[in-house]
Amino acid sequence: MAIDRFILRKLEQCEEENIRRNLLNLFLIRIEQAWYKEEAHRTAV
Repeated sequence: MAIDRFILRKLEQCEEENIRRNLLNLFLIRIEQAWYKEEAHRTAV
């Protein structure tokens, strides 16, 4: 989860809108991946 903290820290510091948008999209992708992984684990149990 260190990458998540890194992304959040960069989001707080970044002032360029395009980079902020890309960081936010990356963070949302990571959230989706974690959700799908959790759902797959839940259905497997």
